[in-house]
Amino acid sequence: MTEAAGRRASPLSPIPAVLIAVVSVQGGAALAKGLFPAVGATGAAGLRLVLASVMLLAFFRPPLTRYTRAQWAAIIPYGLALGVMNLTYYLSIARIPLGLAVTLEFVGPFALAVVGSRKALDFLWVLFAATGIVLITPWTARPGGLDPLGVVLALAAGACWAVYILVGGRLSKLVPEGQGVAAGMVVATLVVLPFSLVLGHLERLTPALFAASVGVALLSSALPYTLEMMALGKLSSRTFGILMSLEPGVATVAGWVFLREQLTPLQWLAVALVSVASAGATLTAKRLPLPVEV
Repeated sequence: MTEAAGRRASPLSPIPAVLIAVVSVQGGAALAKGLFPAVGATGAAGLRLVLASVMLLAFFRPPLTRYTRAQWAAIIPYGLALGVMNLTYYLSIARIPLGLAVTLEFVGPFALAVVGSRKALDFLWVLFAATGIVLITPWTARPGGLDPLGVVLALAAGACWAVYILVGGRLSKLVPEGQGVAAGMVVATLVVLPFSLVLGHLERLTPALFAASVGVALLSSALPYTLEMMALGKLSSRTFGILMSLEPGVATVAGWVFLREQLTPLQWLAVALVSVASAGATLTAKRLPLPVEV
C-alpha cells in the first residue's frame, strides 16, 4: 500500500481513535500475558513482533532494498530500541502487575518531556511522578511484595521508550512514518527472535495459541499504530500527549478485569500521580515528544 493509502481519511474522529488505540494496546498486553504460561514472556514477545512485522509490511510495503545507508542508519537504532523495549516490557509484566509496569514505563517519555525545563510547574510534575515511583518501588523484600527485577525491567523499558522517541524523530525525517515503523519492526524482530527461540517455549505453540498471538499483534501494534497515525495529523501534540497519559490507568483496569490483578490503594495512588504528572508535563513542557507505543 502506498503512503497516500496509509493516510486515507479515518471514519473515526481523532479523539475516539486515540482512546480506542489506548484500550487496544492494553487489551493486547493483557492477552499477551495470558500466553506467558505456555510460551513464556520471550516467546510471546517474539510472536508479537513477527506477526506485527508481517501486518505492517503488508500494509505499508516499505521498499527495504532501496533504502540508502543514511536511512538504514536511522532505521536500525529505532528498531533496536523498539525490540529491547518490547522484550523488557514483556519480561516486566511477567513479574509485576500490568498497570504498575506501564506506570513505571511512562517515566521514560515523561523524563524526556521535562528534561532541561526550568518552569516551576514542571518541578511539581517531577515531584508527582517521583512520589508515584516511590510508592511503587519495593524498598524491602516482603511476602507478596513487588518483584524488584520486574520494577527494574519496567524502568528499562521506559528508558528504551525515551530512546525510541528520540531516534523516531530522526527516522520520520528520512523515511515516511508508516514505512519507517514497518522497517523498524523488522529490525526489532531480528533483535528479539533469538531470545524467543532460545528462552521461549515456541515448541508449545498450538493453533489456538497462534490465533491468540495474531490477536496480540493486531491489538498491540497494527490497530493502535494505524489509529494513532490517523489521529496525529488532526490533533495537537498536547492533546495527543494528554490522551496517552491515560495508558497507566487503562492498563491497571485491564489487568484487574482480564487478569484479576489487584493493586493496593497506595499503588492506585501511584498510578494516578504518574498519569497526572505525564498529562501536566505535556501541557507545560517546551518539548513535546509524542509517546506513540508500538
